[in-house]
Amino acid sequence: MIKSMTAYSETILTLKSQKAVMEIKCLNSKNLDISCKIPSELKEKDNDIRTLLSKALQRGKIEFRLYFEKELNYNPTTINSKIVSDNINKLKKIANGNATDLLKIAMQMPNAYDVIKANPVGKEWNKIQKEIKRTIIKADKYRENEGADIQKDITKKIKDINKYLIKIDKLKNRRRTKIRKKIKEEIVNLNLKIDNNRFEQELIYYLEKYDINEEIVRLNSHINFFLSVIKTKSPNGKKLGFISQEIGREINTIGAKSYDADMQKIVVEMKDELEKIKEQIFNIL
Repeated sequence: MIKSMTAYSETILTLKSQKAVMEIKCLNSKNLDISCKIPSELKEKDNDIRTLLSKALQRGKIEFRLYFEKELNYNPTTINSKIVSDNINKLKKIANGNATDLLKIAMQMPNAYDVIKANPVGKEWNKIQKEIKRTIIKADKYRENEGADIQKDITKKIKDINKYLIKIDKLKNRRRTKIRKKIKEEIVNLNLKIDNNRFEQELIYYLEKYDINEEIVRLNSHINFFLSVIKTKSPNGKKLGFISQEIGREINTIGAKSYDADMQKIVVEMKDELEKIKEQIFNIL
């Protein structure tokens, strides 16, 4: 089962005094590279968040962002009793008035109220942590969905390479006959006297040197291995990359040994399909 390395997810958690917004962006990377941007009041939870991200998402350039949006209609305050009492005593010295009037004036004076700062780290952290996990699950699901499309695409392309390989296998005997015939014609044109037995020995050696049967067998084996690895549950992007390199080596060797126009055309098509597969593999977890 293939997973893509690219993903995006976002969740919003409504708390008592504000909203917690969580965002995850995942991009291609050979290794795990986590960027974690969180408010200063959550800095002590940085390592916990990174652990959650690395355990679930495993590889790629991962950008995690968490920020708070304060509710506009929520501004919790408390009365600063000491300052209000001091203000009332000062007012009594300079003006006459009943206690209610003095209290109204004192409450309007500076620093009569203290704004209560919301602290999401304490009681709200468990809720935030659960929402972070949910955001990670959404990102992982995004990877699975995109991975399914990639798997379908590269499976088709690797099977196309296998079809081209079957065509090459059918051409190899005809190619062998053509090479033999061409060499004999060249010898005849040179008007050279040759020992037929020695000529046949040298010809067999030459044909064996350019025989592609082993390459065909190995390439077929690599293709089957590729198709089996693509179905495994564990992250398989790196392994598929290694197998595709081996497939490329066998295709290149067949092309170098072909000495046949029709076969070389097929090799070009195989290389084209393999390059497209490699581009997709860069995005696989």
